[in-house]
Amino acid sequence: MAKFAANLSMLFNEYPFMARFAAAKKAGFDGVEYLFPYEFSAQEIAEQLDKQQLTQVLFNLPAGNWLAGERGIACLPDRVDEFRRGVESAIVYANALGCRQVNCLAGKKPHNVSVEQAHRTLVDNLKFAAQRLAEQGINLLLEAINTRDIADFFVNRSPQAAAIIAEVGASNLGYQYDIYHMQIMEGDLTTTFERYLPIIGHVQLADNPGRHEPGSGEINYPFLLKRIDALGYSGWIGCEYIPANGTEAGLGWLKQMP
Repeated sequence: MAKFAANLSMLFNEYPFMARFAAAKKAGFDGVEYLFPYEFSAQEIAEQLDKQQLTQVLFNLPAGNWLAGERGIACLPDRVDEFRRGVESAIVYANALGCRQVNCLAGKKPHNVSVEQAHRTLVDNLKFAAQRLAEQGINLLLEAINTRDIADFFVNRSPQAAAIIAEVGASNLGYQYDIYHMQIMEGDLTTTFERYLPIIGHVQLADNPGRHEPGSGEINYPFLLKRIDALGYSGWIGCEYIPANGTEAGLGWLKQMP
């Protein structure tokens, strides 16, 4: 049976961030994720998790200046020291929040950096991060993101992500499979998920087009999620979508899912 986690960066935006934990629990979620925790104290977040009896499922490594349009720094050759400091920050938060998985956003490849440079930088950074996180019993994930929403995003298809994960060769490095992003980039969702199931450590969902809740677009979520369950995936599925007409009003889709 699917375990759904509310993505508090996108859901329950009707409330201040710290109030979203209670709103998620009231709506029936047992797990939460979000983009980043770093603007809040780990203690504040931990108190909300404990009060609401929620599992902290996932968050991202620091990803540069998000407000300025940066979407990760792991493939940037001139930001290696910053990336490594970010890993240390993520470890502090993950341990405080009881979170056993963090995600790495590769970032957008600058035009003055070659594909080979970006690839090597990313692989080296993932090796460093995986080793440091393994020392703390934390898993690392790598996500592929579509290049329509984020132009020049370096890791943008499942085969590429899988090849990088294999090259890094760390037992605690897996693939974050985002259904929305991969519907745009490659489609064939069921077959693709089955192919990469051995390395998939986390799943996120949204419908397409619009990135709204399941049932709002072209993806047959009842079929897909039933198949994912039948394949034996037992991890969390993060609800990382933009509610079309308010979070609570759009949660009816959950009752139709396996």
